[in-house]
Amino acid sequence: MLDSKLPLALRNNLLDLFGQIEREFENLYIENLELRREIDSLNERLTGDGQAVDGGDPTKGALKTKASHSTSQLSQKLKTTYKASTSKHLYTLQGKIGGPRNFSVATWELWGGDSWIVSSFKATTGSRALCQLLKEYIGHRDGIWDLSVTRTQPVVLGTASADHSALLWSIETGKCLLRYAGHAGSVNSIKFHPTEQMALTASGDQTAHIWRYMVQLPAPQPPPDVSAPCDDDQDSSDREEGEVDGEGPCEVPTVRVATATLKSHQGVVIAADWLVGGRQVVTASWDRAANLYEVETSELVHTLTGHDQELTHCCTHPTQRLVVTSSRDTTFRLWDFRDPSIHSVNVFQGHTDTVTSAVFTVGDNVVSGSDDRTVKVWDLKNMRSPIATIRTDSAVNRISVSANQKIIALPHDNRQVRLFDMSGVRLARLPRSNRMGHRRMVCCTAWNEENQSCNLFTCGFDRQAIGWNINIPALLQEK
Repeated sequence: MLDSKLPLALRNNLLDLFGQIEREFENLYIENLELRREIDSLNERLTGDGQAVDGGDPTKGALKTKASHSTSQLSQKLKTTYKASTSKHLYTLQGKIGGPRNFSVATWELWGGDSWIVSSFKATTGSRALCQLLKEYIGHRDGIWDLSVTRTQPVVLGTASADHSALLWSIETGKCLLRYAGHAGSVNSIKFHPTEQMALTASGDQTAHIWRYMVQLPAPQPPPDVSAPCDDDQDSSDREEGEVDGEGPCEVPTVRVATATLKSHQGVVIAADWLVGGRQVVTASWDRAANLYEVETSELVHTLTGHDQELTHCCTHPTQRLVVTSSRDTTFRLWDFRDPSIHSVNVFQGHTDTVTSAVFTVGDNVVSGSDDRTVKVWDLKNMRSPIATIRTDSAVNRISVSANQKIIALPHDNRQVRLFDMSGVRLARLPRSNRMGHRRMVCCTAWNEENQSCNLFTCGFDRQAIGWNINIPALLQEK
């Protein structure tokens, strides 16, 4: 064997890391063998009754959930560390080699996970659509948790990052226009006021901020001619260069002071959203409560309690005074503020692991996503059971539903983004190869159907947001 040119300490560190990876996969392999033997044993006992356990494929059935539960828990621990971060020097998997020594399965998932050994569920055959990667928004110094598009002119993209900042971007040029630096912790979500130039951000510093912005759009540039079919069998090879070459935006206006600071929580504020009309906001926290505030006075109006564990997300209805909160207790709750004298709540128990997000559609539906690798579609008029269930091969993060066509965009821990309709039929997967797509966990998706070019945005732990053009008519025609 040729002598390595790497320094001895670096080489030993690499060998140690790869040894830990090998041991993790060996444990998973042994566990899979035991589960397969259990499936075979059950099938033998049920054969006489003409039954069989849906487990010949190790990617299906309830037993797969058991095999993946420990992995999901470890992944959640690493996400938790960053969302609660208030250290200005905590950057994503610092230095790769000189960074954390505990290279667990969770760390491996953030670096791409086992997507190359887990086969995808195929709900459709021959699904194809033209998906263009139009812009990459690079400038954050850590993973991006959330993104949103303004609802007023000028229309810009906002991103919230673990680097303690929120950035506003020109959608057409990819240029950073403004930086908000008022938080002392990870910025976990960003939402824009429905009619004014105001943003709402939630942070690991246990506060939510409302702040005003003014931006001037630069001259647009022609989009690059980069296109690829949304192919469920496309190769998902990783990029060799690893990190995004972004060291933060240079010479952009910075806002450091909030118009209002909402301080009532006793834990990380993980998400926040505007109620219809923009006069009130709701925040969700790891203190297991959601708070309702008056925007004008910053006064706490209601504290919404009942969840047994930390909240993970909150969302408001686009036209009604309804709020849905998600939690690690495997439930999501629907809060009704339409009647000022009665504030009713309904609890929904459709998942077996953390509910990472639940969002309203323009109509009468709620769509929920979970670490149990499922997405469920619910009817507000009858929410005893879901009207559709989507089963995937990876934990699902913050989902979004297009307003006009009701297409669900699913961001996954395993770097993939998939599109489904409301009946649970898979329409496409966004292209991901060594030339395009996310290289780490995808945290959030956001639709922007008003824009004829960039109509879908995604962001992830690779420090970048991506603007896509989804040919929706062609997508639905081939459905």
